[in-house]
Amino acid sequence: MSLLSKYFTLGLVLLLSAQVFAAKDAKELPPLDPKFMGVHPMILVNNGSDILASYLPSYQAPKNHQLIYKLKVKDVALVQLVRDGGLITIEPKPFNLQRLMRGEPVSIKADVYLGHFKRDGMLTYKNMELNFDRKLYHRTLTELAPSGKTREYDAVDLGKNYKLLIHKIQKAPSFDHLLVIDEVAGCLLKFNTSSATPKESELHYKFFHCGTIKPLYYETRDFSS
Repeated sequence: MSLLSKYFTLGLVLLLSAQVFAAKDAKELPPLDPKFMGVHPMILVNNGSDILASYLPSYQAPKNHQLIYKLKVKDVALVQLVRDGGLITIEPKPFNLQRLMRGEPVSIKADVYLGHFKRDGMLTYKNMELNFDRKLYHRTLTELAPSGKTREYDAVDLGKNYKLLIHKIQKAPSFDHLLVIDEVAGCLLKFNTSSATPKESELHYKFFHCGTIKPLYYETRDFSS
């Protein structure tokens, strides 16, 4: 057997082995829980050309999840809409949220709204295909801290010195809050505010020494009770 044939055979064996192990891993995933099947609205936000989808959670199971994904987007028009349009929400066709909870790449059809899809938002794209590429964050809203004046945020590395800050939702009244900063050294992620639901401007002041701040989303209405 020639050296070239040996290399070809070795490469073929390695490829087949990788496929076998991948298939085995896929088969080992537990069955999807049907209770997570449904319509799961989200907001779309951006960090530069990157588009992130953040789940709109509630206190009631099975929708009691803070969940953020990075999308794989090729449509320049969608990037421009998210970058320039203010609040952008999506109403996906029914799918099983557990697929995102366990970090799968998923392709989902969704209606895209300029504004809140339930609060007079304007339908901008219908049945747009969105590719959920990578899970960035997941937190289940169980055993929540009592509502109070103490705030706590989680930080997710977005690369190039950017950090996504996510407020850890408490018991009602509370709020959902996302922002991007370009520096995290010396940035306090736990602090006190004047109330359980402070103004967004007060929160931004608390991050004044964290570097450049880009507000993404702030919502109190869904967590008032």
